Amino acid sequence: MEILVDIQKKLPGFELEVNFETGMDILGLLGASGSGKSMTLRCIAGIDTPDRGRIVLNGRTLFDSQKGINLPCRKRKLGYLFQNYALFPNMTVEENIGFGIGDKKREERMAIIKEKVKMIKLEGLEKRYPNQLSGGQQQRVALARALAIEPEALLLDEPFSALDNYLRSQMVKQLTENLADYLGVTLFVTHNMDEVYSVCNKLVILSMGKIEAKGGTEEVFRSPPTLVSAQLTGCKNFSLAKYISPFEVEALDWGITLKAKNEIVKHIEFVGIRAHAIELALNEKQDNVFRCWLNFASQTPSRITTYLSIQVPTLGKDGYHIQWEITKQMWFELKDKPQPWNLRFNPDDLIIV
Repeated sequence: MEILVDIQKKLPGFELEVNFETGMDILGLLGASGSGKSMTLRCIAGIDTPDRGRIVLNGRTLFDSQKGINLPCRKRKLGYLFQNYALFPNMTVEENIGFGIGDKKREERMAIIKEKVKMIKLEGLEKRYPNQLSGGQQQRVALARALAIEPEALLLDEPFSALDNYLRSQMVKQLTENLADYLGVTLFVTHNMDEVYSVCNKLVILSMGKIEAKGGTEEVFRSPPTLVSAQLTGCKNFSLAKYISPFEVEALDWGITLKAKNEIVKHIEFVGIRAHAIELALNEKQDNVFRCWLNFASQTPSRITTYLSIQVPTLGKDGYHIQWEITKQMWFELKDKPQPWNLRFNPDDLIIV
């Protein structure tokens, strides 16, 4: 099972140009709104038509601009889970799931529907209509409908965007379980880095219609190759950088020199570190230990984000060099301690762009 996508599509003020392939690993398409993620899915599904390129699924050509091939949606053998689920409001759960199954005997159709209802854990709700279901239940019905046609590829377009945070975490787990036995290609579109990290083995990062990074999800998060890909994977701290030596870099915006674990290329542009990766220094003689002053702090129910200046007492009320995310427990232990605080950037955690 594999899909190859190599397409271009030009719209006023925007041009999509993507090239990737994947097998049975779940591939995530990560990007901000307007980056071309959903358009890519729509082109694969046959809803939109690329200007140039080709799309090949399991050796079958779905689209080829040079050969004049453009299969209609119904012949592409794809399951599509829309952002708003697109359930038929006048159909029950079992009718929605069975809608696209096609010409099969009643017994066979009902067996498929029963299997999918069991898969999504909605036994007893088969006769309910979409407006009688929660958002999470609607999403599961939409997924079951997409899988009921036994698609060669499953396209998931922002499947959790309509859910609140509590339901979202539950549904990420549920989706991962549901897809464990699916033997086709899965493409998962999202703008949420936590979702893509939890669900996807492989990753393509899109920005303004172009690919910024692609590869294994953990690899891309660990070593994003561009500033945009680093930002989209959650890195909040960056400085312009200057090459000093194979294992040293000057962070120009922070006024410090950093030692790195891996050899640095001479054409370095930025150095960064994730806000949660900064450490409280246990020993001032360690590498990359710096004095930091607190400018201000903000909090969520579970974490505190501190905004710090490095090596200088203050940058003004709204100025700061870096963000440091810590637990509330750590904040309570730290906030009344005299400043400056000695913090450390672990050489293993530096992001070199």
